[in-house]
Amino acid sequence: MLSGDHIRQSFSAALPIMLGYVAIGIPCGILCASIGLDALQVFLLSALFYSGAGQFMIPNMWLAGSPLASIIASVSLVNTRQMLYSAAFAPACKGVRKRLAFLFSATVTDESYGVNTARLEAGDWSVGRATLVNLFSQSSWALSNVAGVLVGNAIGVPLAIAAFAMTSIFICLLVTQRPTPANLVAAAVAVLGVFACKAVGLGGPAILVGALAGVAAALAFTWAKERG
Repeated sequence: MLSGDHIRQSFSAALPIMLGYVAIGIPCGILCASIGLDALQVFLLSALFYSGAGQFMIPNMWLAGSPLASIIASVSLVNTRQMLYSAAFAPACKGVRKRLAFLFSATVTDESYGVNTARLEAGDWSVGRATLVNLFSQSSWALSNVAGVLVGNAIGVPLAIAAFAMTSIFICLLVTQRPTPANLVAAAVAVLGVFACKAVGLGGPAILVGALAGVAAALAFTWAKERG
């Protein structure tokens, strides 16, 4: 049973994430509004498909004229990391009710993963409190997206400015990775793959092709290094 003190602890742990989500959630809502989604649709998208990078990709790729299959494949590929996050928390969920474990694993994001991992390793932290961190963060994200829709409809923020928020997310994800040779190979090949696709007029699948090329190159590099 979570007490009032536990709720306050979870809110305190989630507050930095919540503030950060305001900064990127509003641009995401603006982009979603640009492809015709209303406030209710964006709220449901944020609540049911909880993926910041994925939600940025959908309107950006739609505006770029990417085919639906390419959008689905690209977003799915980007979100495969969520399965790894959930698997990493499996030991902490032993003995926890299945419904709570499911809710916890379904609401993990990059930021809440980092916060909850540190708290669980330090001890005196529970899956219940970790789930509250996730839910507080998700609420901030969903409401910020709705605010973005309302702001975008009211004042017409330039899409180029809002779209850069997606680029900034991937830059942040990149610079926070360990600078291992495999990661550097993956990043370099992915960038070259995107540029190559765009150079030959394949703008639609460029992101997907670049990502797959980067992963394949990193795996090949690691395999060759281990064999050598």
